Amino acid sequence: MSRLVVITGGAKGIGAAIARRFTDAGDQVVALNHVDLDVTREDAVADVLDPLEVDVLVNNAGIAASAPVHKTTVDDWRTQLEVNATGAFLCTRAVLPGMRARDRGRIVTVASTAALVGQPYTAGYTASKHAAVGLMRTVAAEVAGTGVTANAVCPTFVRTDMTARTVVRIAERTGRSEEDSEASLARLAPLGRLLEPEEVAFAVAFLAAPEAGAINGQTIVLDGGGIQA
Repeated sequence: MSRLVVITGGAKGIGAAIARRFTDAGDQVVALNHVDLDVTREDAVADVLDPLEVDVLVNNAGIAASAPVHKTTVDDWRTQLEVNATGAFLCTRAVLPGMRARDRGRIVTVASTAALVGQPYTAGYTASKHAAVGLMRTVAAEVAGTGVTANAVCPTFVRTDMTARTVVRIAERTGRSEEDSEASLARLAPLGRLLEPEEVAFAVAFLAAPEAGAINGQTIVLDGGGIQA
């Protein structure tokens, strides 16, 4: 049976790979970018999502900034929390009543390994991703025993535009080549390479499968075994 799948941050990178995965499976996909939906605005989220009977919500919209804690601006801190955590909250809150009324639904949030451990120079990003995972665990506790589930995927660095920008920043700050800078990110996880967006899409589709009703409140870590959660 075809399902209605809504993906925030669905225009490129991980979101586009997720959209292709569900489309290829025969689902109806609504892939939203920032122009289509500002996930930080309560009224915008309601306008877009309230009219839809969403079977699967993928909270993928996200941003990142890098700085030591003592150089992290309040604006950077708030912006990351707003997009990565509050955005997931607003979208989840919008679709949850309908899912509960129909007694079926899947909510999957694309978080990060930074949602489970502290990483230097990522105060706003790490805090916001911890919050996003905490949100999924709370939703899971509230819907336990129903046909609705809430889970998260936590990938290490993925080959996306966001990671490419991180590589450029590392190269600029260290004087290393971009190739060496990318390799330094790859070495942060036992996997030893960047993840491909399609690998994240596979994990999202797995958690969103109709057969995954027994999986609720979990985090799937995609890093080759460094974090065992």
